[in-house]
Amino acid sequence: MLTEAPSRRDIRKLKLAELQQFFVEHGDKPFRAQQVHEWLWKKSAKDFEQMTNLSLTTRELLNAHFTINHILVDTMQQSADGTIKNAVKLHDGLIVESVLIPTEKRITACVSSQVGCSLACKFCATARLKRMRNLNPDEIYDQVAAIKQQSELFFSRPLTNIVFMGMGEPLLNYNNVMAAIEKITSPHGLNMAAKRLTVSTVGIAKMIVKMADDEVKFNLAVSLHSALNATRSSIMPINDTNSLEELGEALKYWYSKRKKKVTYEYVVWEGINDKATDAQALLKFCKIIPCKVNLIEYNPIDDGEFRQASDDALLMYQHLLESNGITTRIRKSRGKDIDAACGQLANKT
Repeated sequence: MLTEAPSRRDIRKLKLAELQQFFVEHGDKPFRAQQVHEWLWKKSAKDFEQMTNLSLTTRELLNAHFTINHILVDTMQQSADGTIKNAVKLHDGLIVESVLIPTEKRITACVSSQVGCSLACKFCATARLKRMRNLNPDEIYDQVAAIKQQSELFFSRPLTNIVFMGMGEPLLNYNNVMAAIEKITSPHGLNMAAKRLTVSTVGIAKMIVKMADDEVKFNLAVSLHSALNATRSSIMPINDTNSLEELGEALKYWYSKRKKKVTYEYVVWEGINDKATDAQALLKFCKIIPCKVNLIEYNPIDDGEFRQASDDALLMYQHLLESNGITTRIRKSRGKDIDAACGQLANKT
C-alpha cells in the first residue's frame, strides 16, 4: 500500500534553534543551520540549489523536508519617470503590488502588508479590494529583496529607503510586519538601517501606543487628510472608532517615549478640505507634537468623486504651516501612468 509523502514545511517559518535541532536530529552539525539561515535571509536564496557551500546530500535533505515559499514577480511595469511597479504572486496564487521609486538622491521600496484592505478609505483604490489575508514576514521581506535587486540591476544604485505604504494597513498585521522589519534591518538579514524605514498608518491609536512601548526604531507616518472629525469620518471610516482626539493622545504618548517627529500625509481635495478652516485645523493638530507635513498630489481612481485641489489651495496650506514653523513640502507623485502612485494600487494587472 502506497503512503502519501509528508508535506514539506516552509523553512522560513523555522527559528534558527529549530533549524539547528533539525540538523542534529539528522546526524549533522548544528552550524549548518547558520549557513542555511544566511542563505535565506542575507542572500535571499530562492531555492536550495543556490546554497553552494552545502553538500549535495545536505541540499537533498533540505529539499525532502522543506520548501521556500518565495514570491514571484509576475508582471513588471516601468513608468516614464523610471518608477517600477511589480505585481507580486504569492505561493497561494494571490497577488499584491510593490513599487520601486527612484529619485536623484534615493531609491525607495514601497511594499504591501496585506492582500487587499479592510479600512474602506473612499479615495484609495486598494480599499475597494476585499481584504483576503495578511502577508507573512517572508512575503514582506521578499518584496524588499526583489526591489533591492531591481535597484542594482536597472539603476546601478543601492536601495536606500523602505516605506510600508503599499496595499493594506501595516498595524493590522503588526506581528508579521515587525518580524519582517527585524529580518530587513538585522545584520544577519538585509542590514538596512531602521531610520531608513517608515511605517504608514491610518491612525490606529492603540497600535501606535504599542509601537511606542515596543521601542521601535523606524519612522512613523500617519495618513491624516483632515483634522476635522466630521470631514475625516466622511472619507476615512476608521475615524469613527479612532477619533482625532484619540489619535492625538496616542501620538503624544509616541513622542514622549520615542522623541521622533511624525509625518502627516495629507491630500487636499477640491470641495472637501481645501478651505482656510481646514488648513487652520491641520495647523492646530500639528501643534500636538513635533511633526512635518507632506501635501500629496491626488491620484484619481477612475470615478471622479475626488478631484485635486487648486495650486492656490496647496500654497495656502504650505504658507500657513511654514509660517508657523511646520516643515511642509508639496510632494508630486511618481508612477501615475502605470497606476503605481499613492492610492492607486489595485491589482489591475
